[in-house]
Amino acid sequence: MTTSPDLAIRLRRADFNRALAEADLNAIAPLLALHAVLVTGSDSAVISGRKAQLQAWKREFGASERIVYSRTPESIVASTVEPIAMEHGRWQGVAAGSDQPLASGSYSAKWRRVGVDWIIEAEIYLTLA
Repeated sequence: MTTSPDLAIRLRRADFNRALAEADLNAIAPLLALHAVLVTGSDSAVISGRKAQLQAWKREFGASERIVYSRTPESIVASTVEPIAMEHGRWQGVAAGSDQPLASGSYSAKWRRVGVDWIIEAEIYLTLA
């Protein structure tokens, strides 16, 4: 049975959120394309490539005042002509061990199906609070 792109991407996003909560770099790596690009929400810094993103997450995980980020998809639109999809949603960062949001906003992510898996090619974040 084939999983719909919507459900498959929501499950992969849940895996990513869990990996962030558990500071699990090994679980993040297979979710990112080799040349994945991330544009941060506040200063629009560009983190280019899986290796650079894993290094950035490693720094985040080691911070003395760690922030745990999560993303909540609101919509996923799959292409009917290419194995790609766009996810739109809300993100937030909370202090580890707390429910107090420190930052939040909206995001978009472009996914590509490679074999049976969906991987992130690009993400862009907007800080709103």
